[in-house]
Amino acid sequence: MNENPNAAPTNFIRQIIEQDIGSGKNGGKLHTRFPPEPNGYLHIGHAKSICLNFGVARDYAGGLCNLRFDDTNPHKENMEFVQAIQADVKWLGFDWQERLYYASDYFEQLYQFAIELISKGKAYVCDLTPDEAREYRGTLTEPGRDSPFRSRAVEENLDLFKRMRAGEFKDGSRVLRAKIDMASPNINLRDPILYRVRHGVTHHQTNDAWCIYPMYDYTHPISDALEGITHSLCTLEFEDHRPLYDWVLDNISIDCHPQQIEFSRLNLQYTIVSKRKLAQLVSEGHVDGWDDPRMPTLSGLRRRGFTPASILTFCERIGVTKADNLVEMSLLENTLREDLDSRAPRAMAVLNPLKVVISNYLEGQTEHLSAANHPKDESMGSRELTFAREIYIDQEDFREEAPRKFKRLVTGGEVRLRNAYIIKCDEVIKDEAGEIVELRCSYDSETLGKNPEDRKVKGVIHWVPAAESLQAEVHLYDRLFNEPLPGSGGVDFLTQLNPDSLRTLTHCRLEPSLRDAKPGQRFQFEREGYFCVDSDTDADGKRVYNRIVTLRDSWAKIEQEAKRKG
Repeated sequence: MNENPNAAPTNFIRQIIEQDIGSGKNGGKLHTRFPPEPNGYLHIGHAKSICLNFGVARDYAGGLCNLRFDDTNPHKENMEFVQAIQADVKWLGFDWQERLYYASDYFEQLYQFAIELISKGKAYVCDLTPDEAREYRGTLTEPGRDSPFRSRAVEENLDLFKRMRAGEFKDGSRVLRAKIDMASPNINLRDPILYRVRHGVTHHQTNDAWCIYPMYDYTHPISDALEGITHSLCTLEFEDHRPLYDWVLDNISIDCHPQQIEFSRLNLQYTIVSKRKLAQLVSEGHVDGWDDPRMPTLSGLRRRGFTPASILTFCERIGVTKADNLVEMSLLENTLREDLDSRAPRAMAVLNPLKVVISNYLEGQTEHLSAANHPKDESMGSRELTFAREIYIDQEDFREEAPRKFKRLVTGGEVRLRNAYIIKCDEVIKDEAGEIVELRCSYDSETLGKNPEDRKVKGVIHWVPAAESLQAEVHLYDRLFNEPLPGSGGVDFLTQLNPDSLRTLTHCRLEPSLRDAKPGQRFQFEREGYFCVDSDTDADGKRVYNRIVTLRDSWAKIEQEAKRKG
């Protein structure tokens, strides 16, 4: 039974595991694995599988979880992806301890099991070209036809397969196929390929030792069995592959036979979780690499400023089911807001500066004011703000004329500066083009920390001192696509990229307390949103901040309006 009172809520997989442990199946052991292919970076969909596989191993006494790279296609795999995947799993807080494996660790054993299948008449070498093989395979409604090479003698198949390994044949000229049933309604059982020839590529683990490579559907069940996996948890697209998973293990001499259990994959609005399409975005330059903060990759989310806790909570909230569903992006964003609200210290940043000169404040005078780092958490302490004659406010916080509902600064009106005084706008200075370049204001020296009884000031705006503020570049990130289901209905998903997914502001000003902020640190810029110091920030004074998420769901009204019109 589950012995962790703080474990995640139950689901059908946990119920199966509890029944198996309770009945003594597998000797009462639980052993899972997370088996990514190192052909790209992990994305938010993988986080669900990571949390499930490592999570159940953590939550049940004696549970173990391996990290295994299913590295059977060296044309698309490399060490960059291997290292990135390990970093992502660690970032989420999981530890595979000494259990780091590669499917390539088992290449010799996989080869010997293939020899066994051939010897039993369960596999054969086929010379059909790829086009011919597709023709013989049949369709979803028509059975396939036996390959003319299906009846080859065992001795001939053994000889040809050994020569395949020796490198005698060209790519695509021969494959090893399982001999199952070309008339099966499950197309995965129509004599699937087990091995193919691959010359001219160096494997990141085995170098040039092999020129034949096993297929995923053959490698995966054997790797699971060799590692003693008890529960092989995978997403629903592998449900039709389960009979092949079982066939492989039933027809070789191996004692362990893991149970494959499928669950629904994570489908998230306004993004894609196809590794092929994500690779296309990178290779064609639509984004700035796999860790672009607009990408749904874990490295992109980390660079943007997501917290591991928010992703773990999100995965827990969406649950584990058998039915595919589409998760609203707002659920992920709101989970992130909840987490950042409690942990992110506050600061002030002016993204679109407008200079304000406080005329009745002495030139050269400065004043040190105190501001809480978090309004609900005194343990986070306070910071010092420098108040001076010249400050910056945001351009959006001033209007020469404004409707009554505008609760910020207007000509002749008053507003409170956050953690400081009430000021009044007395004069507007414009350039030759008629653009506002400066405001002349006066302050009320009696309003620090208190409101005057004779007037009611409704608005509060943020500010920074002009002289001591820090210049920064700020990246305002938004959803990568402007459609909830990119690519649906046969539309090219690239045509649905959001042109406003990134806006770069280069003249932002930050309060001086952020001078020593390091890459990865997160803050709430008051009234603006949550921001993270980007990895491009350097010791030479270049400061770059990424907007993690806005303070409120700005897409809610957009989506409601779209539904109303639709």
